[in-house]
Amino acid sequence: MALYRFRVTFEDYDDVSRDIDVKSNQTFEDLHKAIHQSTGYNPEYPSSFYISNDQWMKGEEITYLPNQKRIDRKIPLMENIKLSSYIDDPHQKFYYTFNFDRPFDFHVELMKIILEDTPGTTYPAVVRSVGEAPKQFGNVFNPTAAAVDTPDEDFDFLNEMAFNPEDAEDFSEVTDTGVDDIEEKKVEDEEEEDEFGFGDDEEFEDEDKPGHNDDY
Repeated sequence: MALYRFRVTFEDYDDVSRDIDVKSNQTFEDLHKAIHQSTGYNPEYPSSFYISNDQWMKGEEITYLPNQKRIDRKIPLMENIKLSSYIDDPHQKFYYTFNFDRPFDFHVELMKIILEDTPGTTYPAVVRSVGEAPKQFGNVFNPTAAAVDTPDEDFDFLNEMAFNPEDAEDFSEVTDTGVDDIEEKKVEDEEEEDEFGFGDDEEFEDEDKPGHNDDY
């Protein structure tokens, strides 16, 4: 049985690649699962292979776990399509998107055709692995977790200062507004006015009224 050796690379991670041998009569689903056996990802997510040209332009689609739109369009299923049905070029290329909700895109290129399989080997078989695959969901923001873990910003400055509730008294002294000192000064000024006879405005005005004479 002839073997196809495919080189699989991440579109955004050129330093990560896998070489996978697949029997010519195996399906696109077999290749799909073999890729994620090599990456460590859970393969059970909607994904598609696309027949591609040398510029990695997407052509005819072959899908896995299709949504209703793909079902309505009658996109062929990976489990039903043998790889040999789409090998027309000794360097045939497939553009492959894994998990449409949080996608990774791959380039899959046929490197060579091996005429005989190796007895005792289970295919598909990963024959070469270079680089560590990125985490499957490593870059996804979790708003729920962020809402729970984010501390109250109003108290950040206290946390940074290692604020101790026992230091509250010292803290209040530092932030004293001086209002009490102003009130105390006002009282002293009023007492000083009374001492010189300027505190009672009404009595002072009576002495200046016309006709006022202490002798009468």
